[in-house]
Amino acid sequence: MSSEETPARWESLPSWLLTQTAHHAHRLVAEGFSSVSARGYHYRLLATLEEFGPASQAALSRRSGIHVSDMVATVNELAGHKLVERTPDPSDRRRNIIVLTAAGKRQLRRLEKRLAECQDELLAPLSSEERRRLTDLLSKLLDHHDPRTGTGDERWS
Repeated sequence: MSSEETPARWESLPSWLLTQTAHHAHRLVAEGFSSVSARGYHYRLLATLEEFGPASQAALSRRSGIHVSDMVATVNELAGHKLVERTPDPSDRRRNIIVLTAAGKRQLRRLEKRLAECQDELLAPLSSEERRRLTDLLSKLLDHHDPRTGTGDERWS
């Protein structure tokens, strides 16, 4: 939507501006990941495994924010490319532990490179100080409204 088509009534509302910017950000990241045959869920799962180590699919779902119904498909896709492995959980043989492979670490580096390029493209008009400030402000807003932090709307508790 061009600014000529945008009603003045909402064109300067922070909520509208955030939504429009989020659409651009999502498109840039999706295209960036697609260029290396990946999706956002792949990045989230690989990054979670690298940061927290091997885990069950349920734990990975909680840590990565990937819904459990999408987790199986994501693990299947990554395992199919040998980016993760399933190993039996020694404490509960009914459960698998997902492990990041060396190939998975290399793919994560590729995804991080693409993600950095997408961030630079998204934030191109901003100086490094403006980028830092924007990130700080967005983090403050998210922390305030995130029910897990307990600092926002308590009805979600």
